[in-house]
Amino acid sequence: MARDIVLRERWEVLITKLSNQFADGDSLELDAIIYLVGVQELGQYERSYKKDEKVNLMHIAICRLLEPYGFYEFDFFDGDGWPHYKIKEELPSLKAGEQTVLMKEAIVSYFVEKGYID
Repeated sequence: MARDIVLRERWEVLITKLSNQFADGDSLELDAIIYLVGVQELGQYERSYKKDEKVNLMHIAICRLLEPYGFYEFDFFDGDGWPHYKIKEELPSLKAGEQTVLMKEAIVSYFVEKGYID
């Protein structure tokens, strides 16, 4: 129970901080935050992305976010600087709410690791 409270509090802090920085205070959705993680991991900030590249950015983010859980492992950077991951373990079947909690936990851990939040 205490873990859920800490996660909820950190999530709210993160949402507020990211929303103020990237969305003029409008509350960012989970997908938008995943996209931001993808851009962060790619490191190519000053460009615009095509639709398929945005999907790839979200894939990069999901792989990076779930890497500490043992589902993915970084493999290599391609010639354009895009990171590639390999699957180490298939994701378990999760209900929608369980998927959301896992992603929120992974996102909070990522931003704590990066020193963006405490």
